[in-house]
Order: sequence, then structure tokens, then C-alpha cells
Amino acid sequence: MTHPVAQSFHFIAIGGAAMHNLALALHQNGAVITGSDDEINEPSRSRLAAAGLLPPVIGWFPEKLHAGISAVILGMHARADNTELAAAKQLGIPVFSYPEFLYEQSKNKLRVVIGGSHGKTTITSMILHVLRVANLDFDYMVGAKLEGFDTMVKISNAPIIILEGDEYLSSPIDRRPKFHLYHANIGLISGIAWDHVNVFPTFENYVEQFKIFANQLPHTGTLIYCSEDVDVSSVANQTVSPATKRPYGVPSHRIDNGVTVLQTAVGDVPLQVFGKHNLMNLEGARAVCELLGVTAATFYEAIGSFKGAARRLELLSRNDHVAVFKDFAHSPSKLRATTEAVRQQFPNRKLIACMELHTFSSLNESFLDEYNGTLAVADIAMVYYNPHTIEHKKLPPISINRVERAFAKNGLRVYTDSTILKADLLAMNFSNAAVLLMSSGNFDGLSLEAIAQEIAEKSHVANS
Repeated sequence: MTHPVAQSFHFIAIGGAAMHNLALALHQNGAVITGSDDEINEPSRSRLAAAGLLPPVIGWFPEKLHAGISAVILGMHARADNTELAAAKQLGIPVFSYPEFLYEQSKNKLRVVIGGSHGKTTITSMILHVLRVANLDFDYMVGAKLEGFDTMVKISNAPIIILEGDEYLSSPIDRRPKFHLYHANIGLISGIAWDHVNVFPTFENYVEQFKIFANQLPHTGTLIYCSEDVDVSSVANQTVSPATKRPYGVPSHRIDNGVTVLQTAVGDVPLQVFGKHNLMNLEGARAVCELLGVTAATFYEAIGSFKGAARRLELLSRNDHVAVFKDFAHSPSKLRATTEAVRQQFPNRKLIACMELHTFSSLNESFLDEYNGTLAVADIAMVYYNPHTIEHKKLPPISINRVERAFAKNGLRVYTDSTILKADLLAMNFSNAAVLLMSSGNFDGLSLEAIAQEIAEKSHVANS
């Protein structure tokens, strides 16, 4: 009896968050995996090492490519002139971008794609959580680590796949947005707020990507969209796709002693997440789950135990005096939504909001003014950026005064040294406070978990 030969995949830029998770998922399915990268950080390094997939040497090695490889998966971190990519092309090995590969693996599945400038990771996570509780068989790709899920990607023989649909470029040689390549059957748009200015130079150009996404839906498909967002509603109203349109908004709720409670037809449902944006995210997730056959009773029972995706209003420490949260918020819309959510949840507490300008867009002087008013509800607002990061991204320098003018927040504290930021933060009074630490980076190596623990200890000592 002969056994089928295992497929072999080579990853160019295997260290990426999405890339290494796909590598792990395929490895678990029995595929032979190799890969390369010029930089592999945690947690990718440890996870690849544990699976025996960590490249022994950092760098690019075209000799790793051979005719026995089934396909090459090209990550966004690689450059178009990558030597391994050139070798793959010379050998005639099929090369796929990450989204192209996922589509190839899901052609015969019902594809649910969650798009939007903000909220897509949380909505996708909510759907996965509910489907798991409901014991449905599904595949997925999500952009954050979730409790109860070993990897951020799963590929099997399941009949449906839930895909977080990023609007950023697919690969160094494919400038199409990722979510266009999934060809959704059910598509969701959570919100539109200009981002990725290095790729989409105008707001109109950025919005056009969502119009294309909506227009790709088949006549048998459904477009689920947030009607609270004017630009999303405009896209939905302008789409030429014959797909069914289903709007959603903020559900009925109340806040009891810092806990958000949904008021539903099946009774009150206390939540572990909070904020207007998360309530809208929940409604979007509910609409998707309903289309997938999940009853309202099952959805609400499951969503009550949803704790959130990693780094999305993630509670780091809490006692009677202070609560410290970590969030991925970095774009203006995310910053505003997150700070307003914490303010609404803790209306009588001092809100200390600390954020890092880290992405290409946020460090681009022409985009900075988009942050005007985003920290308005904070009692103390702190902004950090590293001038070396700006230099590394080949952008013009930004002065502290320019950042102050952009945010237009009285008393804004701006830092370019994270050690000084940490010292100033820890010197504060944390009695009856809520602290929000926001970044897509890590404030140049600061342990936010350690800071949160120290804040909790200081508040306890001060109030004992």
C-alpha cells in the first residue's frame, strides 16, 4: 500500500505574525515546512522553535528552494528582489501571497470575510468564540491570539471559513488589498477611517477599496455593514452587487457598576467586554452567526463568556483603586473609540491615556492632524514616539511641538524617551483611576504587563 506524499511548502518571511501561524497550521496538518527570514521576534521565534520550524540561520538562502516544493508562500515583510523569490520563479515553483494561498485552500467553502478599518479582529474573534461554543465545524484566520485556540489559522475539511479581511497589500509583488483576494460569500464592513497613507494616498482612494470588496459579493451573498458609520453606509448604498444588505448598529444595553449588560429578547446578558465600538462589533458578529445557523439563545449564551482578543482592551491588572488596560489602538479612529469606551465604562475615574505613534501613517506629518481631538476625554494624555523609528521608515523628522499641535489636547505630555515616559507614568497617583496603554508596538521594549503590575501595587500601598 502506498501513502500519499506530503505537500511541501516554503515560507519566505516565515517570522511574521500571520505567516508563522499559517506555517504551524500546515505543519499540524502533516505538510513539510521550511522557511527563511532576516528577522524573527517573539512570540514567533519560540513557537516556530517548539514545532521544529525555526530557521537555523537568519537570512535568505536561495539554495533552500528545490523542485520538490509544492508552493512558496510569500510574506509582506520580504522585498520584491528577494533572492529566494527569484530562485522559486526560476524553478517554476508556484508562488502565492498569504491571501492567495488561503483562497486556494477555501475555494469550495463558504467564505465569510470581516473587513473594516477597525473592529475586524474583534468581530472575527467573537464569531470564532461563538462557533466553537456552538460546536460548529469551521476554519479560520484571525489577526490576534485567542483563548482556546492554539493558532491564529486553521485549515481543514470544514465547510466554512471565517477570514479577517485586511485592506493592506497582499505581498511585495501584489499590490491588491488582501480582502479582495478572498472573494467573500458573506462580507462585513465594520467601519472606514483613512489608514495606510503610504499605499492609499487619499481618503477617496482608500474608500474605493471597500467599494470593490462590496461589489465582489455574489447575488447569493450578504453584505453586513455598520449603519452607524456614514462612510460605510455610503459604500453599502452605492454598491452594484445584488447581494442582500443587512445593517447593524448599537444594541440595547445598560452599564451596571462597571459591567455592560445587553438587554435582549432572551433576557439580560452581562458582558466581559465594553464600549460602544465593541457593542457594534458584537451586533456584526451576531448577524454573521445568524446566517451560519446559530440561534439567538446560543449566541447570547456564548458571547457572555467572550473575554476579547489579545491586546484589544485587554485587562492587565485591576483592584479596587485602578484598572489598567492594553490596547492595539494606534490609528485615530481606534484611539478615539478606545478612550471613549474606557471613559464611558468608568465615568467617575481619572482616565490616564498613554499611546505610541508607531506606524508609517501615524509618523507621517501630513497625517498627524487626523489625531486632532482623539484623546479629548482623557484627564491625562501621554504620547510617545521614537525619532529613530521615523528615520528608519525614511520619513521627515517630527518635532514635539508638531505632535502637540496635531492632538490639540491641553496639557498633552509628549515623550521621545520611553524610560522617562515610564518614570513619569509610575510617579502618578492611581487612586480611583483607569489607565490605558495603547500601541501597535511596545513603547520600545517596555513590558506593559510589568508596568501594570507596578501600578496596581502602588495604588494598593497608597490606599492601604
